[in-house]
Amino acid sequence: MERNEILRKLPKVSDLLDEAPIKALKEKYGRWAVLSAVRQSIDEIRRALEKALEKGFEDAVSEENLKKEALDRAIELVDKYRSHNLKRVVNATGVVLHTNLGRAPLPEEALKNILEVASGYSNLEYDLDEGTRGERYDHIRGLLCDITGAEDAMVVNNNAGAVLLVLSALAAGREVIISRGQLVEIGGSFRVPEVMAQSGAKLVEVGTTNKTRISDYERAINENTALLLKVHTSNFKLVGFWSEVKIEELKSLGLKYGIPVMEDLGSGVLVDLKKFGLPPEPTVQESVKAGADIVTFSGDKLLGGPQAGIILGKKEFVEKIKRHPLTRALRIDKLTLSALEAVLKIYRSGELERIPVIRMLIKSPEEMEKCARKLAAELQKAIQGKGTVEVIDDISQVGGGSLPGVELPTKAVSIELQAFGPDDLARRLRMTRIPIIGRIKKGKFLLDVRTMSEDDLKIVSEMVGSVL
Repeated sequence: MERNEILRKLPKVSDLLDEAPIKALKEKYGRWAVLSAVRQSIDEIRRALEKALEKGFEDAVSEENLKKEALDRAIELVDKYRSHNLKRVVNATGVVLHTNLGRAPLPEEALKNILEVASGYSNLEYDLDEGTRGERYDHIRGLLCDITGAEDAMVVNNNAGAVLLVLSALAAGREVIISRGQLVEIGGSFRVPEVMAQSGAKLVEVGTTNKTRISDYERAINENTALLLKVHTSNFKLVGFWSEVKIEELKSLGLKYGIPVMEDLGSGVLVDLKKFGLPPEPTVQESVKAGADIVTFSGDKLLGGPQAGIILGKKEFVEKIKRHPLTRALRIDKLTLSALEAVLKIYRSGELERIPVIRMLIKSPEEMEKCARKLAAELQKAIQGKGTVEVIDDISQVGGGSLPGVELPTKAVSIELQAFGPDDLARRLRMTRIPIIGRIKKGKFLLDVRTMSEDDLKIVSEMVGSVL
C-alpha cells in the first residue's frame, strides 16, 4: 500500500469533533482546548505513522483503529491541557533540598499565612499604626534582628540577587578582595565571579585554591578596595591540606584599614546543627557576632523557608543597599514575605520540628523503619502479587548546595515488577495524577521515606496501583 494512501486513512479534524465524547468535552471545557487537543492528536499519530513507513512498515492500517487511537489521545490531551504544568509531586528521592523539586517544602503556618494574605488586600507597604505608607521589610526586619543579633535586615528574591545587590551598592567601580578557594559556582552554571562582574565590582583574587592567609588579603588592599568578601563553600567540601581565613580575622583587618567585611553564607542556617547529630555549619548568628558588616544567605535551603535572599548586618550598610535602584528590581512579593515571616516566627518560638526540612533531616531510624514497613505493606496490596517489595537500608542526601558529602542513613522501599523494568516504572509514576519521583539504584526502583510525609505514603501506594 502506498504511503499517501495509508496517510489518507487518518481521521479529519471535523470527523473527530463530531464524535460524542469530543462534543461532551466541548460543552464542558470550551471549543479552543478541545480543538487544539484534536489537532495535536492527529498530528502526533501522523508523525508516528510516517516514521513507521520509513522503516518499511507495510501492514494494513485500519481507519477505524486510527480514529480510535486519535480519539483516545485527544481525550488524554484535553485532560492535560486542563491540568497545571506546575504541580505537587511526591519527593521519594531522599534528597531533602532537591533543587529540581522546589527545595524546601513550607510549614503549615506558612501555607496558612500565604492563603490569608493572598485572599485579599494586605498591609504590604502600609503602616497600620500611623495610617501612612510603610516599608515591606518592616514585616520581617524585627524577627531577623531578634534571631540573629543584626542591626538591620532586608530581603530580595534569592541569594544570588542579594550578593549582586550588595556588591552593586557597596563596591561598584571598585575592588573586592576574595580568596581563590571561594570562587564557587552556585548552581545553574552561575558563578561568583560572573555575579561580581555584573555588579560592576572588580574581582581581586588572593591566595591559592587550598590555602589563603590573612597576609594575602592585606597585601592586596589599596585605596580602591571597597570590600573584603568571604564566601562559604556550602556546596562543596575541601579536605586535606587546606586552610581559610576566619571572619574574625577579616574583621580585624577591615577595622585596621576602614574597609567593610561581607560574608556570603550561601545555604544559611539559624541553628547549631551539631545538636541534631549533623556536621557543624557556620550559623548566621556566629557571622554577625564575629563582626561581619553584611551577611547574605538563602531562605529556601537549610532555613526551610521560601526562595529568598536575606541581607542583614550593620544598619549603615543595609540602609545604603536599600536605596540602590536594583533593590526595586530584586524585591520580593507579599506571598514570599508572608511565608518567610511565618517560618521566622517558628524559629523564634524554638519549635523547630514544625519546619519540614529540619524534621526530615533529624528523622530517627525508628520512625523511618516504621514508615518504610507501612509503605511496603500498602505496596504489596497495590501490586497484587505482580512483583516484589522490600525494605532496604540506604543513604539520603541533604542536597540544595548544603552540607556537601554528608550521608544520611535512611530506609527505602524497593519495588520490582514483572510487567516492566525500573526505568519504565519511573516514567509511568512521573505521569500519574500526582507524580512520584523516586530513584533507581542497582537496577531497582527505590522510594526513600526520609523525604515522604504520612500523606505521601497513601498517595504512593495509590499511584503505583494505578499504573498496574
